[in-house]
Formats: sequence, C-alpha cells, structure tokens
Amino acid sequence: MRHRISKTVLLAVLLAAASPLFAQQAPENFRWIDFHSPKDQDVVVWVTRSLAVGDWTAIREIAVEYDAALVVTTNRATPQSPPNTDAFTVWSASLTEHTATPLIRGVNLRWQDWMRFSDDAPYELAVLYDDCRDCIANTYFTAFHYDVKTHNWLARWIRNGQGVPMFSANTPPGVDWTQAYAVFAEGNGREYLVTWSHFDYASKKPSDDFIYRYDQDPVSGLDRTQPLSGQSATDMKMRICRGQDAVAGLSRGQDSEICQKLLPPTERKPVTTPPANNRGKMGLPGARH
Repeated sequence: MRHRISKTVLLAVLLAAASPLFAQQAPENFRWIDFHSPKDQDVVVWVTRSLAVGDWTAIREIAVEYDAALVVTTNRATPQSPPNTDAFTVWSASLTEHTATPLIRGVNLRWQDWMRFSDDAPYELAVLYDDCRDCIANTYFTAFHYDVKTHNWLARWIRNGQGVPMFSANTPPGVDWTQAYAVFAEGNGREYLVTWSHFDYASKKPSDDFIYRYDQDPVSGLDRTQPLSGQSATDMKMRICRGQDAVAGLSRGQDSEICQKLLPPTERKPVTTPPANNRGKMGLPGARH
C-alpha cells in the first residue's frame, strides 16, 4: 500500500472549473476539510488512521457532517501510471469509532449538483461514475447522505455494490438497445430519477420497455424503485424524450431515434447529450489540498 495526501496544482484548476456546477445549498452542518488548515489536521489524521488497512494511494476529498466523514480515495496501479487511470473508493469514516466502510468503487467519478429526494430533507451529493476504464463500461448514479440513525454516510439505491444503472455500452447480441434517462424536479423541489430501456428484437419477438422511477419513500424515508407501466409509462416516455424540464446535466438519450419518433415533428430537434465518460470532475468546491 502507498498512502499519501494528494497535493497538486491540477486539482486547484479542477476545483475552479467545477464550482459553478454546485448551485444548491449544502446542509448546515456539512463542510469540506481544508487539508492545509491547522484546525482540520485532527480530522485528516483520524481519517488516515481509519483507512490504514484500505488499499489506496491518495486521499482526494474529506467532507464532514456531525461525527462521520465522507472520504474519497484513489488507487494508482503503478507510480508511472497517469492520473486519469486512477480508480476510486468512496468511504464512510466514523470520527468517534475510527472505522471506515466502503460505499462504492469505480472510475471516472463525476460530481453533480446537490439534490433533494424528500420534502424538506437536506440536500445530498449526487455522482455519476463508471465501473471500469478502457472496457465496455457501465455508468451508475447514486447520492450520498448522512444517516442520523446509524451516524454514517450512506449511498442510495445500492444493489450488488453499485448504484442506479444509467447507461451501458454492453449491448446484448442481436438486440437493438436504446437507453434514455432524466432527473426531474417537482414543484416543491423534490427530485427523482427515471430510466428507460427499450429492447428491439427485430422480427424475432415484440419489443420490451423497462421504465423505472427512483426516489425516496415519503413515509419511511427508504430508497424506492418503482417500475412504471400503462399510461404512467407512456407519459414518462414522452417527458423523458422532451427533456425540457430535466435537471441540467442529468439527461441522456433525447436525441435517440425512438425519442425522435415519439415527438411531434415540430419538437424533433437535435439534442447535444452530455457524454457518458466526460472527464475531469473529481474536484469539489471548498476542498483545498
């Protein structure tokens, strides 16, 4: 294991470029750790000790809310490997018990804006990321929040170690697979994610559509995944394809052939979809290394 605290000029450039993306308000008790500040050195030391048994090369980010830290580490294959090949791990680290639990692992971590999935709840940090590099990658979405019951950071909609499957380059043979997604905000500011997969089997059998809504149950507060069908599914397809009220930077597939066929001729305009593997958004506003 090779452990060090990352200090690069490049990161400062990334922070400046990424700052405008974060328009929403962070929770009152949330703060990013300043690696250069004397008052934050105790947190840096505690987190480093908590992660001593982990496999990482550098600590990239530490955020604290109450008694738990959200930590991002990177792992570089060799000292000669370029930084853009680093893998990452996001951890929840207890500042009282000095233990750490991995939440997600992957590559190409892209921070999104603060999001809220329940009425009057604190905003949460949302991310997109991939499961591998230089491969047939899958892109996932999740959001991190502090859980007052367990005093830990948690990631939403985790299944088999990964978040919501947003896009996959691994198309099944003999199938035309169209994928689209969008994040929408309701009038009260509550947000939810919808994904749509359309499988066209040509003349072999009828096509299949799978539409899922991901949000937070307003009663239990638990993560919720709802399959949509019937008129609800039909309405959601049209809303995804229009994409007019989607959260900026969190929509894709609106320029697909199937979406263009659904829309009236007057609405069929090319859409520039953000690339799935856009680079260079590991840095965060407020973090100083």
